Amino acid sequence: MEKEIRAIILGAGKGTRMKSNLPKVLHEIFAKPLIGWVLDSINNLPYKNESIVVIGHGAHDVEEYLNHNYKYVRTTLQKEQLGTGHAVAQAVPMLHGYLGTLIIACGDTPLLTTKTLHKLIQFHEEKGADLTVMTTEFDDPTGYGRIIRNTKDEIMKIVEQKDATDEQKGIKEVNTGVYCVDWAKIRKAFNELSNNNAQGEYYLTDIIKWARDNQYKVLGYLSDDNEEIYGVNSRQHLAVASNLMKKRYLNELMEQGVTIVDPDSTYISPDTTIGVDTIIYPNTYIEGKNKIAKKCKIGPMAHLRGGCEVGSGCKIGNFVELKNAQIAKNSNVCHLSYIGDAEIGNHVNIGAGTIFANYNSITKEKKRSKLEDGVSIGSNSVIVAPVHIGEDALVAASSCITKDVEAHALAMSRGHQKEIKNWVKSNKEKK
Repeated sequence: MEKEIRAIILGAGKGTRMKSNLPKVLHEIFAKPLIGWVLDSINNLPYKNESIVVIGHGAHDVEEYLNHNYKYVRTTLQKEQLGTGHAVAQAVPMLHGYLGTLIIACGDTPLLTTKTLHKLIQFHEEKGADLTVMTTEFDDPTGYGRIIRNTKDEIMKIVEQKDATDEQKGIKEVNTGVYCVDWAKIRKAFNELSNNNAQGEYYLTDIIKWARDNQYKVLGYLSDDNEEIYGVNSRQHLAVASNLMKKRYLNELMEQGVTIVDPDSTYISPDTTIGVDTIIYPNTYIEGKNKIAKKCKIGPMAHLRGGCEVGSGCKIGNFVELKNAQIAKNSNVCHLSYIGDAEIGNHVNIGAGTIFANYNSITKEKKRSKLEDGVSIGSNSVIVAPVHIGEDALVAASSCITKDVEAHALAMSRGHQKEIKNWVKSNKEKK
């Protein structure tokens, strides 16, 4: 029987410091909202899973995104922002009858990885823990809740910065805000938490004291990558998280045999796969989900906007933009071109300055075009979708193609060139 887990993701916060009308968890890195990165890390675990996202500020927008993009995700509304413990409590009724392992995480931590979550779950189950807190260490842990362990290496409590003694402030191990729990045992905590504190809120961290008081085993899993817990609470944080994510993925690509000429100026979404011996030139930006095969050359200054497949041996030149384009093997898209909603065959050459006009601004529709193997498009041409250009056809430079082109044909659409002799000379003489 396939193992199952559940997850509760906290996504109700307003994100005041973002200074935005957009809910914090919908702010994007590489064209994917923060909440999407967290959910994907959970969905990629080798278990059958379902997530519950606690929504609040901008609930309609968050729910709409989740419903459109995720099948096994449900939402619950936190009408009043009464703390993280209160947020989790809103999901308790939706877990009626579930008695297995549950992950609790925050929706604003896009760097959290599937690998780390998997290790957390394995640690939790192998050690027979009832509640496991994922922890990490910082040389300067200022601002984080400190982990207090006993002589058995169990977690006794989490002490927040403002409440810590000088000795406790010297502890480098901190709380990440990610928990793994035996839901059959820990679920009762969320009906018994107290808000007897200065803020009048129900704190998620209080489940540790509750578990200890009820004789449950509370352990800490120490993660060796403290970047993964980085939370986004401002535009500055968003930029930092984006850079951390891109550096991490560029290093992975280079280890896998991809050449990144200038990592500082190159941004590639982790949702994009790239084959060995492909070269990515400077100032290239690749967002969304794409597949780039081996031995390609991309850029410099290329932009792939998602939904693209580039076959082996292709060259995507400088200042080229691709969107929802499938390009087969050994084809070239030369500089200053835009290819959107198109299927390009093998050994196709698209000349500089070519535009695929795929969008009808009146009907708001996008249409696709298809170019068969061996097609050659002359520079500065416009392909007005939907058109089909047959095998080995040639489109003359500066043509506007609005109809299908037969295989092996020459297509041109341009006015006749006119020349008026001595026109410049005569006009100068008049002046």
